[in-house]
Amino acid sequence: MSDQQSLISNAFQTFMSEAPQHAQAWAAAVQGLASASALDKKTAELAYLAVLAALRLESGVPFHVQAAKKAGASREEVISAILVGLPAAGHCVTQVLPAAIAAYDAE
Repeated sequence: MSDQQSLISNAFQTFMSEAPQHAQAWAAAVQGLASASALDKKTAELAYLAVLAALRLESGVPFHVQAAKKAGASREEVISAILVGLPAAGHCVTQVLPAAIAAYDAE
């Protein structure tokens, strides 16, 4: 398993292997939305981390932390992105902090 694959949740890997046509359609939509965005890659990844934290979707955090880091985000920026939703979403956003910090420090 590649380093990149180890960051992808088992659920998403199963989706890709067991429903490849759906996964291809999903990937095309994601790529299209990324192309349409006015945000640079780093900002988009940090914003995505904020959304993942607010929705309590911890499984996507390691992949997107590494993408943000690769795009130039600092450890402090990743933590701040996760906590940006604290006033609106509440303390639940802190639940993804351990996974985010571990993913950032992993490489």
